[in-house]
Amino acid sequence: MTDNTAFLEKVKNQGHLEDIYDARDVTEVVYRTMRDLMSTEAADRVGNELRDKKEAVPSPKEVPQKEVADLWKDTNPIVGFLSRVRPPLNFDGDTFLFRISQEASLPKGVAAETVVQAIFSATKEQLSPERVEEIATFLPDKIRQMWKRA
Repeated sequence: MTDNTAFLEKVKNQGHLEDIYDARDVTEVVYRTMRDLMSTEAADRVGNELRDKKEAVPSPKEVPQKEVADLWKDTNPIVGFLSRVRPPLNFDGDTFLFRISQEASLPKGVAAETVVQAIFSATKEQLSPERVEEIATFLPDKIRQMWKRA
């Protein structure tokens, strides 16, 4: 099992999602929303720390064989480019959760807060204390509290 698969399994289980593909899709939306709040330099530092140092191991299942850092990158090249040239956005915790609810196609009965908390918990395990603290400085109000509790 690769670190990515273990990461996605944790998000799936703690986030009450049906499979790791849902976990991957929701994680990408949460990460995009987090990056929107951060400076390009800070987002790059996070991406570099999320980079897995081990080689991906072949899996008998059809499981995404990416690093956790690949989830951090934007899959849309235009959005990725624009996010690097524009300043960080500024929005509150309710808007953060609304974006997750709207963009992540969460399964019925799964709250955005539950999934965000699962992703935060899995992500913090991958990062240094310095990076964890840096991310907290960019997050709004109740989202920062969720990050600290994760």
